[in-house]
Amino acid sequence: MYEHIVVFRFNENITDEKEQDLLNQLKAFKGRIPGIVELTAGINTTGEIEAKQGYTLGLRITFESKQALDHYLPHPIHQEFISSLHGVIDNVVVMDYEI
Repeated sequence: MYEHIVVFRFNENITDEKEQDLLNQLKAFKGRIPGIVELTAGINTTGEIEAKQGYTLGLRITFESKQALDHYLPHPIHQEFISSLHGVIDNVVVMDYEI
């Protein structure tokens, strides 16, 4: 299995409503994109302000295999989500590893 972890830092154009919409889109991946075993996503609530570094949305997906992860990246639903980040994203950190 493979773990896919993503954290998002948005620019000043993001609204609470847009961030919630993005969160809802992420949560809808499970059941719509093949190979997802488990998915969690949420708004960062840490009190460690310095450690937060402006990253406010997190995603963790467990994929059944490396092949499933590879098929997720170009999947139309994932690509639609990426398109919805236009104009509001400042930075993204991604980490994938085998578990």
